[in-house]
Amino acid sequence: MKIIRDPAQMQGYAETLRHQGKRIGFVPTMGYLHEGHLSLVREARNKADCVVVSIFVNPTQFAPSEDLDAYPRDFARDEALLKEVGTDVIFYPEAQTMYPEGYQTFVTVENLSKNLCGMSRPTHFRGVATIVTKLFNIVKPHVAVFGQKDFQQLLVIKRMVEDLNFDVEIIGHPTVRERDGLAMSSRNTYLSSEERADALLLKKALDKAKECYEAGVRHAGSLIERAKEVLEQSPRIRIDYLKVCDTQDLQDIDVIEGEAVMAVAVFIGRTRLIDNCVFPGRG
Repeated sequence: MKIIRDPAQMQGYAETLRHQGKRIGFVPTMGYLHEGHLSLVREARNKADCVVVSIFVNPTQFAPSEDLDAYPRDFARDEALLKEVGTDVIFYPEAQTMYPEGYQTFVTVENLSKNLCGMSRPTHFRGVATIVTKLFNIVKPHVAVFGQKDFQQLLVIKRMVEDLNFDVEIIGHPTVRERDGLAMSSRNTYLSSEERADALLLKKALDKAKECYEAGVRHAGSLIERAKEVLEQSPRIRIDYLKVCDTQDLQDIDVIEGEAVMAVAVFIGRTRLIDNCVFPGRG
């Protein structure tokens, strides 16, 4: 397994692989890996000859008040995990090589970035789209795998790839959960034992909404109320958003007719967690 830190070296190695006819699979991460990340790597392994995983805590997707400095990091642990799942290359750049002095170019996916996480994190997806664009240009993948837990991010990346004619296939991989249902996240490590118990209410809220949907409820407001009742069982949970949106444009909808997503973000203490479930829109 190679570890490459220099963007130009990574570009050169990727170009060599392409000239050899090798198919490159890519998984971008911010490190502090868990089974959710490793499932993405395994999916990439199934789709490619060479798997590249980037580890980069991207400063441009954090607001000044967010947890950039506190975000968990453990490269030695990440390296060991990635070796176990057959990673070929870790791309591990430094911030100053990705955003050198004088950097001033950003990528914005307009409408998809405005709702949901974009309401309270207005610059977040600009940072995401920018770093993914840079990583695609550096790693030169044929296929890239993203988790569906970050549903809005997945749609933003798909839209960007289509709009900017990137020659890369984007694969969404199902959310990986702990045994008790909590969606895996590097930020779960911030939670105290009490907060960890409260975090289970996210999945329970989505399950309640899904149960109501399967019973025939199609009004988004009713589904939101049922989910909200579950979240309000804990006084420590503060809802950032709880919405039902169209899965194509992420616009709020009143009545579910086609495929829709219920997306939720909450603060538990100082930790912000997200989750979602998709309603298929049948019947």
